[in-house]
Amino acid sequence: MPVLTEPPSMGDVLKYEVNPNYTRETVTLLMGMPYPAGAVLGRITASGKYTLSAATGADGAQTAVAVLLYPVNATLADAVGIVVTRGPAIVSRAALAYEATVNDAARITAKLGQLASAGIIARDGV
Repeated sequence: MPVLTEPPSMGDVLKYEVNPNYTRETVTLLMGMPYPAGAVLGRITASGKYTLSAATGADGAQTAVAVLLYPVNATLADAVGIVVTRGPAIVSRAALAYEATVNDAARITAKLGQLASAGIIARDGV
């Protein structure tokens, strides 16, 4: 019997939000990659588009400001995604997906702190 696996869904990522009309936004994701649900995103200051939040940078996207709720394929063109941009909201720490340079505990902790500044709290075991 084959084993079926399902990618993370919105329910795996978002565990609590005070009001979807307040906490969520529709944003434009920068083309060039498929974005998984739970992607930790930063906003590029010049264009206003969102992309994976890198550990360092100077374009504004190095600061984590949102979490993507549904997977989006932006491989060939900019795409629209639904994100949590403000809290109070709780996300599952295990369901978050980071940019490749966010690759150690200190950098992950920094991203979680940036999200907490926006009222988005990551919790274990939720």
